[in-house]
Amino acid sequence: MFAKYVYKEQDITTDTLFKIEHIVSIIAEKESVPFEEAYRKFLESKVYDMLQRTSTLMWAENAEFIVDEYYRA
Repeated sequence: MFAKYVYKEQDITTDTLFKIEHIVSIIAEKESVPFEEAYRKFLESKVYDMLQRTSTLMWAENAEFIVDEYYRA
């Protein structure tokens, strides 16, 4: 079962999951690794933790910004 993302009573799950897919695709391309490996690495990151907490508003940022934060962390 996956988490449901809700912000101000709005379900943002689909948007957030698409954004995670886009983020991981960028990481996989930058690092020349399979998607699955990039996904595992992203799941262990502080940025993913921030993305999970909708109150941080990280989900509202574009994928490129989030990737930059991933590498900065």
